[in-house]
Amino acid sequence: MNRKTIKTGLKLWSVNTDHYLHEANRLYSLGIYDYIELYVVPDTTDTLSAWKKLNIPFIIHNAHFAHGFNLAKKENKARNIEIYEQSRLFADELCADCIIFHGGIDGDVNETARQLASFNESRAVIENKPFVALPNKMGGNFCRGATVDELKLIMDTASCGLCFDIGHAVCSANSQNIEPYSFLREIKKLSPRMYHLSDITDMTSPYDAHPHLGTGNLDIKWVADEIFHDKACVSVETNKDSKERLDDFEKDICYLKNCL
Repeated sequence: MNRKTIKTGLKLWSVNTDHYLHEANRLYSLGIYDYIELYVVPDTTDTLSAWKKLNIPFIIHNAHFAHGFNLAKKENKARNIEIYEQSRLFADELCADCIIFHGGIDGDVNETARQLASFNESRAVIENKPFVALPNKMGGNFCRGATVDELKLIMDTASCGLCFDIGHAVCSANSQNIEPYSFLREIKKLSPRMYHLSDITDMTSPYDAHPHLGTGNLDIKWVADEIFHDKACVSVETNKDSKERLDDFEKDICYLKNCL
């Protein structure tokens, strides 16, 4: 039986131009990972020149609700466009072939689909979300793009792909009273273009968390075998324990590769 191969990604923010940038360059030179998924914090285009110096492939993550981007609400449209244009600039300059979007919080999923379609962005992928937002943190209640039906609507309307976040899907399944691994299989049918992965401490929780691989209760080997397609891009979205080094990320990558 042939062993499945994947491409692994390091998640960073555009403002991480000090220690993490240097660590990212070091680990890439060692062949630890294959690309950077860069979350573009709004109004930080001045950092773009630093990222352009790296000879590393990029995927771009558009800012989300915590930074004022909410596709689900019509009143956010003007700011949404401004934020997207900054992500588009990063994607253009860094030759990224994928821009990840969140569907927003509360509001209307039809508005999410309309606004994303209006960008006419061929690189767009929508990320599935937990059903409920983190309490006392996100300032809203329900996430758009948490169900298969909402994802299909957004993908069909905006002609976009899917970024399959495993942890988000488990959270959504718990809110919908669906067996989590069955729900993962349902989302897989949407033919994801890429994936997000972290472990899960509580497989019954509706709330998102990002523990290191192998420290929780998610059957990561099952996910690797049953959900990831061959040559898939998998961004590891675990917590970072140090502000200076990425040794924990390196351990996560090693754990993941041992599950393949």
